[in-house]
Amino acid sequence: MLYEFHNNQSGDPDNVLVHVLGHWRLTKLFHDLVFLPQVVVPSSQLIDENRREAPVRFWHDQLFAKPAKCGGNVAWHQDYSYWTRTKPMMHLTVHIALDDQTVENGALHYIPGSHRWTRNGNPLPVTDFNFKDMESIKTILTEEERAAFKPVCGNLKKGEASFHHPLAVHGSYGNRSSTKRRAAVLNYFADGVYSDTDEELLKGSTVPKGQKMEGQFYPLVYDPVWAT
Repeated sequence: MLYEFHNNQSGDPDNVLVHVLGHWRLTKLFHDLVFLPQVVVPSSQLIDENRREAPVRFWHDQLFAKPAKCGGNVAWHQDYSYWTRTKPMMHLTVHIALDDQTVENGALHYIPGSHRWTRNGNPLPVTDFNFKDMESIKTILTEEERAAFKPVCGNLKKGEASFHHPLAVHGSYGNRSSTKRRAAVLNYFADGVYSDTDEELLKGSTVPKGQKMEGQFYPLVYDPVWAT
């Protein structure tokens, strides 16, 4: 039922990163989290800059876990760099802290202003699909972007969430603290986004190229008309 399961995506036993996709289909708790009003209503208000509110569909979930002392990093990236098989870009990510996040245990960091960084209208290219090389993105940045590369720590408390743009550069350093660091991530797109590939979008899921993303795997989680 899982789309992906990595018990250590880095492959380095000294930098362990557990990464899971698809758990919303396994447990009631993670299923219901996808539809939580405190998540989907603000997502509706943020996901399309041209509309005050937009109907929202679920894309996929993620779990990240960094064990104490040897937790791995998540290299700097833009989320939409991995999602160009869906168009247009009207996506949004919600990062929910399952533990208090600190600089020491590998909290999520953002690069302010990086949501404007593109290449000919496209997102920055992926520089490390396994998230291992924390600074690899800097090899493809312009001089101006490197000068503006000033990470800000989110410092989320357990139960708090951050909402970010699909082009916002973000990442997290390794966990060398004595406590674990876990997070649940929910990814959404605006209703009307379509598939741009005939290949699998997620493991076991295909939508013919050009057709709207919908159905049981991409449910409508909120429509503003429901509140009227």
